[in-house]
Amino acid sequence: MKLHKGDNVKMLSGKDRNKTGKIVSVHKEDNQVVVEGLNIIKRHTRARQQGQKGQIIHKERAISAASVALVCKSCGKATRIGYKINGDDKTRVCKKCGSEV
Repeated sequence: MKLHKGDNVKMLSGKDRNKTGKIVSVHKEDNQVVVEGLNIIKRHTRARQQGQKGQIIHKERAISAASVALVCKSCGKATRIGYKINGDDKTRVCKKCGSEV
C-alpha cells in the first residue's frame, strides 16, 4: 500500500468528498485507512452500570484506500504516488510535480 500513517489525504467520494484529513491508522490486509475527522459514524452505547447513562459516541470508520488521494506537500494537490529507486533507497514521488513525498 502506498499510503502511510500521518499522510494528509483528500476524500474522493462519499459524504465527506473534497475534505482533507490525516491518516490515523492503516489496515493493509483489508486495503483500508482511517482518516482523522472523516467518515464519522454515531455509535449508540447502552448504560453498562446502574446509574450510568447511555450515550452517543462519534467515531471514525475505516474507508477504502481507493477512496482517498495523497495531498502533495510541495504542490498542495491531490495526486497519485510513484516510486524512485536510488541504489537501495526507495522513495515515494508525486506524479504531478515530481518531488519527494
